[in-house]
Amino acid sequence: MDKKSVAKNYRFLIILLCCMVAGALVGWFFPAFSHGIAFLGKVFINLMFCIVVPLVFASIAGSVANMESRQRAGKIMGTTIVTFVITGAIAAVIMFVLMKIFPPVLSPWADLAAEEVGEHATMTEMIVNFFTAEDFVGLLSRRAMLPLIVFSILFGFSVQMTGGKDSIVGKWLAGLSDVMMKFVQIITYYAPIAFFAIFADLVATYGAEVAKGYGRALLLYYPLCFIYIFTAFPLFARFGGGKGAVKVMFKHIARPAVVSLGTCSSVATIPTNMEEALETGVSKDIAGMVLPLGATMHMDGSCFSCVLKIAFVLGVFGEQLSWSRLPFIVLVAVLSSVGMSGVPGGGYIGEYIICSIFFPSQMELAFPILVAIGNLVDPPATMINSAGDYVVSYIVSRFVEGKDWLQKQLNNA
Repeated sequence: MDKKSVAKNYRFLIILLCCMVAGALVGWFFPAFSHGIAFLGKVFINLMFCIVVPLVFASIAGSVANMESRQRAGKIMGTTIVTFVITGAIAAVIMFVLMKIFPPVLSPWADLAAEEVGEHATMTEMIVNFFTAEDFVGLLSRRAMLPLIVFSILFGFSVQMTGGKDSIVGKWLAGLSDVMMKFVQIITYYAPIAFFAIFADLVATYGAEVAKGYGRALLLYYPLCFIYIFTAFPLFARFGGGKGAVKVMFKHIARPAVVSLGTCSSVATIPTNMEEALETGVSKDIAGMVLPLGATMHMDGSCFSCVLKIAFVLGVFGEQLSWSRLPFIVLVAVLSSVGMSGVPGGGYIGEYIICSIFFPSQMELAFPILVAIGNLVDPPATMINSAGDYVVSYIVSRFVEGKDWLQKQLNNA
C-alpha cells in the first residue's frame, strides 16, 4: 500500500474535516453571515433523511437474503454473531463508564427545555417502540430505524427461504441496494459545502463550547483505541487460542491494523485479514465466514463511538448520562453499529438510529454533531473493527474446532 493509495482513501475525509474547520472559523468571526448560510446544511440533512429508509431496507434485507447457512456453516455463523454481540457490548460498557468519569461536554451549549429533547417512555413502551411500528406506514419514517431493521431482517429471511439471492425479489434487493449506495455517493459529493455551513452556524450559535467538547472527546477516544488493542485483544486471543495465542496474534495483527488505517474501510481489509488468518491456522471455512461477516457486523470501535456520541449530545442538551440508561445505550450501540463499517465514513445510518431513539425532537441539531464525531474518530474505530475481526476468528475456532485448535496448528508447523 503506497502513499498515493493512502492519500486517495483519506482525501475526501480530509476535505470534509478541512471544511468543518473552515466553517468553524467563519462562524467565529462572521456569525451573521454564518446564520445566513445555515440553509445549505439543512438541504444536505433533508436529502439524507429522504434516502435512509430505502437504503437500510435494501442493504439489510439483501444481505440476509444472500445467506446460505447449513449445519457447520450455521454453527460458525451463530458463534460468530454471538461473539460480535458480546465483544461489542463489552466495548460499549467500557466507554459508558469512561463517559461517566470523563464527560465530553461539561456544560450545555444552549438552554433547551426538557420536553424538546424527548420525554422518557416506560421500559415496556421502549421495548415495543424499539422493535416494532404501529403499521407498515410507520416503518417509512426516519424516526423508526430499529423497527425498520427488524422488519428488514425478517423480510430477508423470508426471501432466503423462498429462493434467496437467485429469486426475483433477491435480485431486486441486490439491485436496489446498489442503486441506493450510488445515491448516497452522489449526495455525499455535496457534504463538504453542507458541513462548512453546518459548522459555521454551530460555532456562531454556541461559540467555544463546540471546540472544547470535540477536543475532550478526541483526547479520550484515540488513546482508548490503542489501549484496547493491547489489553482486550490479548484476552480475547488467549480465550480463543489458549497458550501461545497472544504471541501469535501480535505477530499477525499488525498488517490488518495498518491496512485498515490506510484504507479507512473494513471491507478493504478483508483480503489481508483472510491471508493472516489462514497463515495462523484458522480453517478456510471459518475465515471465509467470520471475516466478511465481521466487516459489516463486528464493530467494537463503532460501539465505542456510539456511546461517545450519545454522551456528547446528551451533554450538549444538558441531559444526564445516568446508570439507568446503561442497558438501553449498550443495546442501541450494538444494534445500531451493524452494517456500517464496510464503507469509509460509515454511511450515517448509525447517526439516524441514535437520533430517532434519543433525540427525535432535535434531529436537525443532533445529526450533524453525531456525524462530525463519527468522521473525527473513524480511522481508529475502523482499525479496532478490522483488526478485531482477525481476533474473533480465534474464538470461533475454539467453539467449532476445539479449544486446542491453535496448539495443533503450531505443532504441525
